[in-house]
Amino acid sequence: MRPNLGLAIVGGLVGTPAMSAAVYVLALLVGVRVEIVELLATMLGGWTLGMIVHILSGALLFPLAYAAFFYRRLPGSPPARGLAFGLVLWLTSQLAVMPMIGAGVLGSRMGGVKGAGASLVGHLIYGLLLGGLAGGGVEAASVHEMGTKQAA
Repeated sequence: MRPNLGLAIVGGLVGTPAMSAAVYVLALLVGVRVEIVELLATMLGGWTLGMIVHILSGALLFPLAYAAFFYRRLPGSPPARGLAFGLVLWLTSQLAVMPMIGAGVLGSRMGGVKGAGASLVGHLIYGLLLGGLAGGGVEAASVHEMGTKQAA
Protein backbone atom coordinates (compact mmCIF):
# COMPACT_ATOMS: atom_id res chain seq x y z
CA MET A 1 0.00 0.00 0.00
CA ARG A 2 1.15 3.50 -0.81
CA PRO A 3 -0.54 6.87 -1.22
CA ASN A 4 -0.93 8.55 -4.58
CA LEU A 5 2.51 10.05 -5.25
CA GLY A 6 1.22 12.88 -7.45
CA LEU A 7 -1.30 13.89 -4.81
CA ALA A 8 1.40 13.67 -2.13
CA ILE A 9 3.43 16.20 -4.11
CA VAL A 10 0.33 18.40 -4.41
CA GLY A 11 -0.03 18.09 -0.63
CA GLY A 12 3.57 19.22 -0.24
CA LEU A 13 3.05 22.13 -2.62
CA VAL A 14 -0.01 23.24 -0.66
CA GLY A 15 1.40 22.37 2.76
CA THR A 16 4.72 24.22 2.45
CA PRO A 17 3.34 27.77 2.11
CA ALA A 18 0.54 26.97 4.60
CA MET A 19 3.10 25.80 7.16
CA SER A 20 5.34 28.79 6.55
CA ALA A 21 2.48 31.26 6.89
CA ALA A 22 1.20 29.59 10.07
CA VAL A 23 4.64 29.63 11.69
CA TYR A 24 5.21 33.30 10.83
CA VAL A 25 1.76 34.39 12.07
CA LEU A 26 1.91 32.33 15.27
CA ALA A 27 5.43 33.54 16.02
CA LEU A 28 4.26 37.14 15.66
CA LEU A 29 1.28 36.48 17.92
CA VAL A 30 3.46 35.07 20.70
CA GLY A 31 6.16 37.71 20.23
CA VAL A 32 9.07 35.75 18.79
CA ARG A 33 10.88 35.97 15.48
CA VAL A 34 11.06 32.74 13.52
CA GLU A 35 12.64 32.95 10.08
CA ILE A 36 12.47 29.53 8.44
CA VAL A 37 14.33 30.48 5.26
CA GLU A 38 16.89 32.61 7.13
CA LEU A 39 17.65 29.62 9.35
CA LEU A 40 18.29 27.46 6.31
CA ALA A 41 20.28 30.29 4.73
CA THR A 42 22.52 30.37 7.81
CA MET A 43 23.23 26.70 7.39
CA LEU A 44 23.54 26.75 3.58
CA GLY A 45 25.21 30.09 2.96
CA GLY A 46 22.57 32.29 1.37
CA TRP A 47 18.92 33.31 1.36
CA THR A 48 18.24 32.12 -2.20
CA LEU A 49 19.68 28.70 -1.53
CA GLY A 50 17.74 28.54 1.75
CA MET A 51 14.48 29.31 -0.09
CA ILE A 52 15.20 26.72 -2.79
CA VAL A 53 15.95 24.02 -0.22
CA HIS A 54 12.84 24.94 1.81
CA ILE A 55 10.54 24.70 -1.21
CA LEU A 56 12.13 21.56 -2.69
CA SER A 57 12.12 19.83 0.70
CA GLY A 58 8.47 20.62 1.35
CA ALA A 59 7.21 20.08 -2.19
CA LEU A 60 9.28 17.06 -3.27
CA LEU A 61 11.66 15.52 -0.74
CA PHE A 62 9.26 15.16 2.18
CA PRO A 63 6.27 14.01 0.08
CA LEU A 64 8.48 11.38 -1.56
CA ALA A 65 9.76 10.20 1.84
CA TYR A 66 6.18 10.13 3.16
CA ALA A 67 4.88 8.11 0.20
CA ALA A 68 7.82 5.74 -0.12
CA PHE A 69 8.66 5.05 3.51
CA PHE A 70 6.54 6.63 6.22
CA TYR A 71 3.00 6.06 4.93
CA ARG A 72 2.94 2.30 5.47
CA ARG A 73 4.66 2.60 8.87
CA LEU A 74 2.31 5.16 10.41
CA PRO A 75 -1.06 4.25 11.94
CA GLY A 76 -4.49 5.67 11.26
CA SER A 77 -6.35 7.45 8.49
CA PRO A 78 -4.47 9.44 5.84
CA PRO A 79 -4.87 12.75 7.76
CA ALA A 80 -3.72 11.04 10.99
CA ARG A 81 -0.70 9.57 9.19
CA GLY A 82 0.08 13.02 7.83
CA LEU A 83 -0.14 14.53 11.33
CA ALA A 84 2.23 11.85 12.62
CA PHE A 85 4.62 12.61 9.76
CA GLY A 86 4.43 16.32 10.57
CA LEU A 87 5.37 15.46 14.16
CA VAL A 88 8.36 13.43 12.91
CA LEU A 89 9.49 16.39 10.79
CA TRP A 90 9.08 18.78 13.73
CA LEU A 91 11.05 16.55 16.09
CA THR A 92 13.81 16.22 13.51
CA SER A 93 13.92 19.97 13.00
CA GLN A 94 13.98 20.72 16.73
CA LEU A 95 16.39 18.00 17.82
CA ALA A 96 18.78 17.96 14.85
CA VAL A 97 18.46 20.92 12.48
CA MET A 98 18.08 23.69 15.08
CA PRO A 99 21.17 22.62 17.04
CA MET A 100 23.16 22.29 13.78
CA ILE A 101 22.52 25.94 12.93
CA GLY A 102 23.28 27.14 16.44
CA ALA A 103 19.70 27.77 17.57
CA GLY A 104 19.83 25.06 20.26
CA VAL A 105 17.52 22.16 21.04
CA LEU A 106 13.89 23.28 20.65
CA GLY A 107 15.25 26.61 19.44
CA SER A 108 16.35 27.49 22.97
CA ARG A 109 18.60 30.25 21.64
CA MET A 110 15.93 31.59 19.29
CA GLY A 111 12.40 31.96 20.60
CA GLY A 112 12.54 28.94 22.90
CA VAL A 113 9.28 27.21 23.72
CA LYS A 114 7.15 29.83 21.96
CA GLY A 115 9.07 29.45 18.69
CA ALA A 116 9.10 25.66 19.01
CA GLY A 117 5.33 25.73 19.61
CA ALA A 118 4.73 27.84 16.51
CA SER A 119 6.94 25.45 14.55
CA LEU A 120 5.00 22.46 15.90
CA VAL A 121 1.66 23.90 14.76
CA GLY A 122 3.13 24.69 11.34
CA HIS A 123 4.55 21.19 10.91
CA LEU A 124 1.23 19.64 11.96
CA ILE A 125 -0.61 21.77 9.39
CA TYR A 126 1.89 20.66 6.75
CA GLY A 127 1.46 17.00 7.69
CA LEU A 128 -2.33 17.23 7.78
CA LEU A 129 -2.43 18.75 4.29
CA LEU A 130 0.12 16.29 2.94
CA GLY A 131 -1.61 13.24 4.39
CA GLY A 132 -5.11 14.43 3.60
CA LEU A 133 -4.34 15.30 0.00
CA ALA A 134 -2.18 12.22 -0.63
CA GLY A 135 -5.15 10.11 0.36
CA GLY A 136 -5.48 6.46 1.26
CA GLY A 137 -3.25 3.66 0.19
CA VAL A 138 -3.58 1.98 -3.15
CA GLU A 139 -2.19 -1.39 -4.10
CA ALA A 140 0.98 -1.08 -6.13
CA ALA A 141 0.34 -2.95 -9.39
CA SER A 142 2.84 -5.63 -10.31
CA VAL A 143 4.49 -5.67 -13.74
CA HIS A 144 2.45 -8.79 -14.60
CA GLU A 145 -0.85 -7.10 -13.64
CA MET A 146 0.01 -4.05 -15.74
CA GLY A 147 0.74 -6.23 -18.78
CA THR A 148 -2.53 -8.11 -18.31
CA LYS A 149 -4.53 -4.84 -18.13
CA GLN A 150 -2.87 -3.51 -21.30
CA ALA A 151 -3.65 -6.74 -23.19
CA ALA A 152 -7.33 -6.58 -22.25
